[in-house]
Amino acid sequence: MEKMDIRTDLALESREKFERDDVEIPGVKIREKHSPLKRVHTTIVQITNKEGANIMKKPKGSYITMEIPEFSVADEEIQRDVSSELCRYLLRLLKKRKPESVLVVGLGNRDITPDALGPRVVEHLAVSRHIAMEYGRDLVPGGGSCVLSSIAPGVMGQTGMETLEIVKGIVAETSPDLVVAVDALAARSLKRLNCTIQITDTGINPGSGVFNHRNGLNQETLGIPVIGIGVPTVVDAATIVFDALEDGGGGHSDLPERLQSMFVTPKDVDETLKALSLAVAEAINLAVDEIAV
Repeated sequence: MEKMDIRTDLALESREKFERDDVEIPGVKIREKHSPLKRVHTTIVQITNKEGANIMKKPKGSYITMEIPEFSVADEEIQRDVSSELCRYLLRLLKKRKPESVLVVGLGNRDITPDALGPRVVEHLAVSRHIAMEYGRDLVPGGGSCVLSSIAPGVMGQTGMETLEIVKGIVAETSPDLVVAVDALAARSLKRLNCTIQITDTGINPGSGVFNHRNGLNQETLGIPVIGIGVPTVVDAATIVFDALEDGGGGHSDLPERLQSMFVTPKDVDETLKALSLAVAEAINLAVDEIAV
């Protein structure tokens, strides 16, 4: 088994494989930044052409990865730092498009904790579209320059419908200018579970983290820009076994195939996701309020 066969949704981790091999990727640029308090380390991976997209196996666009190694559910200060930093990058993407209406789609199954990030974020959003429709935009926070709506469409096993089918219907009926899709992801590295946030302007593929590939939510499928926000909450079991064997000098050619369908999440995932969902929701609320059309 090659390391690149092990699942990751993070562009940063896809890029790291080539860094270890001291290989430059044509069409891929990378920059690193620190927050003012040095508690959030941000890496921006830009895939600029088709060649880079083919090598990275990801669509062309920007992938902003925020790593918060000291993230703690008990540390309200760092949670505020995370919200502020996420808001800053999200606002940068929003201002390029200047939307007057944003739809947030909380992807995932609210009954399965590692997959519940999207629905939990939706629960904490300050939606305002109904206020604008009923009383006018002047009463919407932020001066009404942008209104916010949200939906947690569930998963196919609950609804019998593809997420894309549901979201396309909502987009056609409510006419948002932009979609923000929030979902749980899979990571290659254990150290990035529940302490990493990826933002991308390329959209998102529901269920891709656990090989449950559904139709993607992106500009091509919805007809409007889609910003994806994801947090890696699971790592496949093969990754753990692979690393253990490699560190111990053992072989890895006979790893059982069943490991490819097993995913692992930390035991404190419930409490961590509560804090992360609040941080992500607060960042979205702040960014929408600050948009100047």
